[in-house]
Amino acid sequence: MPVFKGSAVAIVTPFKREDESINYEAFANFIDYQIENGSDAIVVCGSTGEAATMTEQEHLDACKFCIEYTKGRVPVIGGTGSNRTQTAIELSREVASYGADGLLLISPYYNKGTQEGIYRHFRMVADEVNGTPVILYNVPSRTGSNVLPSTVARLVKDVPNIVGIKEASGNISQIVKLMALTDGNIELYSGNDDQVVPLLSMGGIGVISVVANVAPKTMHDLCYKFFEGDVAGAAKIQRDIEELFELLFCEVNPIPVKKAVDLMGFNAGPLRMPLTEMTPANTEKLRQAMKDFGIL
Repeated sequence: MPVFKGSAVAIVTPFKREDESINYEAFANFIDYQIENGSDAIVVCGSTGEAATMTEQEHLDACKFCIEYTKGRVPVIGGTGSNRTQTAIELSREVASYGADGLLLISPYYNKGTQEGIYRHFRMVADEVNGTPVILYNVPSRTGSNVLPSTVARLVKDVPNIVGIKEASGNISQIVKLMALTDGNIELYSGNDDQVVPLLSMGGIGVISVVANVAPKTMHDLCYKFFEGDVAGAAKIQRDIEELFELLFCEVNPIPVKKAVDLMGFNAGPLRMPLTEMTPANTEKLRQAMKDFGIL
């Protein structure tokens, strides 16, 4: 069985306005909203969840809370990657021990590594988590390096619990190559909300979605229309979300989506530096797009 199938929300982390600590009451309310409105899984402490600004203890606490509060209603995948291999191992071991359904591991950023270094990094982490399924995360725009299809195919062949990849390279030709080298034997998830249908057509089984924060049912329906054979219906949803997608990425993620969640009344709270508040002009454009889409 795959870790999940459909739309997993890359969930925002609400912070309190007075001291920027994690607002667990708001977090619980938003988790309930996601589950009740169609998200098929939750990815906690990813890029959208501002994990990069958390202390290691906050990171662990947020993952543990999400896993325990969700109580198995949907799968929970913990973002536990780091550019320091030992840190990734320590975070991954701990979050796996909480009962995470899977782990999402970003490739090393800044120091990057060669393809051999990336291979060894992922393998060392996966070997230390007692069989918990691992989903790789390839996002060259954030990491500065690209996990090549040959490296992914090697990892999937050599490491039994490396089962999937969140592909956010934006390079469809590379993704076709990946699926050819693995003969489709990998759980492929889109990491870009504007490319879900193309990846599903190559054998993908879902998306790890930013848009799902504000439109969980829409992203669920997009995937399941495709799975049920209504490719035209899935393609229409893909086209329909385009304007909303553009505005949710008109400033650095998660600046716009956190503002959007706040506009919905979920008290997402402030961003942590170096992220800054969305500009008033872009906020009004986002507000209007959300009204046009029926979210507000």
